Amino acid sequence: MNTVAESALTKNTFSHVGEGETPWESGGLRDFFLYRDLGIAAATGGQVVAQLVKANMPPEEGTGWHRHEASFHIVIMLKGWARFMYEDQVTLVKAGDCVHQRPGIVHFLFDYSPDMEYLEIVSPADFKTIDMPAPCAVPAPTPWS
Repeated sequence: MNTVAESALTKNTFSHVGEGETPWESGGLRDFFLYRDLGIAAATGGQVVAQLVKANMPPEEGTGWHRHEASFHIVIMLKGWARFMYEDQVTLVKAGDCVHQRPGIVHFLFDYSPDMEYLEIVSPADFKTIDMPAPCAVPAPTPWS
């Protein structure tokens, strides 16, 4: 094994986070979402983050146009649905769907259901989010009743 691979493996530890063992918290990337850490960033020495994300309040302005500095980023919708703009394409992501956000893709999450919950897995754990200019108009969100 090469030195880089050996070094990465020695940072990894076993991790098991049971339901309810970590709290839903605000203060993540977006105020209108709640986040639940799954312990993966600590277990991988910062190589990967895995977190649950759920709706905390109705969409008003959405995430705004942005991109992430990440080498790997997937979203697996667990409950409900969300509508994203990926570049100039509206994409409905519903429960059971998986999206691979290629590195650097410009996107905007602009609408979601009250029960929306997804699993997000990103590498590295401390990925950066960069605001971007709008490449196109974004549809209005659906009002919650």
